[in-house]
Amino acid sequence: MRIQTIFRWSILIIVLISTMITAQTPGAFLGELTWPEAEQKIQIAPFVIIPFAGGAKEHGPHLPMNADRVVMDYLCKRGVENYPVLVAPPVLHGWFAAFRDFPGTHIANSETFSRYLKEIAESLIHAGANRILFLNLGVFKASGLPMAIVARELRATYGIPTLLVSWEDLETDEALQYLDQKGGGHADESETSINLYLQPDLVHMDKAVTDYWDSLPLKRYPGYRPGLFSRNPGDPAYSETGLYGDPTLATAEKGKAVLEIMTRNWFKVLKGFSEEPLIKKKEIE
Repeated sequence: MRIQTIFRWSILIIVLISTMITAQTPGAFLGELTWPEAEQKIQIAPFVIIPFAGGAKEHGPHLPMNADRVVMDYLCKRGVENYPVLVAPPVLHGWFAAFRDFPGTHIANSETFSRYLKEIAESLIHAGANRILFLNLGVFKASGLPMAIVARELRATYGIPTLLVSWEDLETDEALQYLDQKGGGHADESETSINLYLQPDLVHMDKAVTDYWDSLPLKRYPGYRPGLFSRNPGDPAYSETGLYGDPTLATAEKGKAVLEIMTRNWFKVLKGFSEEPLIKKKEIE
């Protein structure tokens, strides 16, 4: 009898500790809630985050294909720990036109990608979401373009604030002080450093190489020139490595410093967007 009593008290203590830990976390992941909890949380949370990153996208011969996803997971976790936001399950397949020649979670049709994101957002709005924030850990002027269209359409249709935040919004020029490469953009010194900090066991520095695409002339005129990592040796954009930059210079210390910059900017986003004015009901009736 005494053993049963001790066991019951032990279970009660564990439950209480778990409750206290949960209470200390301002935000939540939608998938970790029961539906009654979700129904309440989604209506009181300042906004819902729809995070996107390639679950598997090429990052050179040295980085795992989840290189973007681990950054997305890190930022979402930090957000939940510090702000009363709600994070929806991530979108891991997307429109990566520049990487279509490589294996990965690529959706060939940008409209399919847009429709999928719009359906996700509309389901959250129907459940009571006050604002929608898209976190784009893909490519700013690639996957970011259809995401921007969705954000604008939702704002116009439902009258709720929407926001699209991309990698380039978070890793600002401040990060350059920690980098030594002469240029970069993909699987480079910065991304490799971040992954050395977040998941060093999956980074193969012995396979890291420098690739500045010397065969492709620098763009010296205005305008948007879509990039491409081509597997065709006859294409000026042919890439043997699938990277651009110098990942051989990467260190975990640099990754930590760059990630801290991204996190600070992420927190600015979360605080600022949570204060975005909501449309008054009488204005839409």
